[in-house]
Amino acid sequence: MNKKVALVTGGTRGIGKAIAEKFAQNGYDLVLNYARKSTNAEETKRAIESRYGVTVKIVKANIGELEQMNHLFDTTEETFGRLDVFINNAASGVQRPVMDIQEKHWDWTQDINAKAYLFAAQRAAKLMNKTGGGHIVALSSLGAVRALPNYVVVGVSKAAVEAITRYLAVELAPMKITVNTVSGGAVDTDALKHFPNREELLEQAAKRNPAGRIVEPEDLAEAVYFLCTPQAFMIRGQTITVDGGLSLLAE
Repeated sequence: MNKKVALVTGGTRGIGKAIAEKFAQNGYDLVLNYARKSTNAEETKRAIESRYGVTVKIVKANIGELEQMNHLFDTTEETFGRLDVFINNAASGVQRPVMDIQEKHWDWTQDINAKAYLFAAQRAAKLMNKTGGGHIVALSSLGAVRALPNYVVVGVSKAAVEAITRYLAVELAPMKITVNTVSGGAVDTDALKHFPNREELLEQAAKRNPAGRIVEPEDLAEAVYFLCTPQAFMIRGQTITVDGGLSLLAE
């Protein structure tokens, strides 16, 4: 029970999987949450356990439902008895123009992207307090601060994530818990397939990026892991942008 444990929501594919692998490389046991595809989750579990020699617990849960989110943390405590790192990565949302947004689109997106983060952080902090502290990192996107096409409800939810991070960073500091956000540029993952202008986004990102390529999931994983190390102790409540410099350019 002395081995450190990291919980990654949406941790069985895409950016979440890259983050999970980074922590596994550094000896963390893992709790990986997924919402739908159990086959993919099982494959990720087997691959990480065989490659890195760590224990991986997979838990199906829609974190937008508080009862299911609580089940996720109950399982973490029952399985490992501790939590050292919580990565709020899972996200969902409806990509439509402002005038096409309905109440159900708003509620679904906010529940999974913003509400779940706040209440999951509460549960994470209580578990971390048992072992003297820990680290929380949330994932955001450039749509939190820039107006992207068809992104209004997701962008607003990500802006909320960044605001929640600032409050958590201050109020959880006495518990020796650091809290930050990593915001990525366009990353070619399964989630981006839902964007009606996916190809255009990726083409523009690669062509215009000062770094000469689009952001890879591993780029975000490196930043997330760094924020959970002693070297990042004095970084609190910040949103670290990992986009190769793309957002620095004038339109």
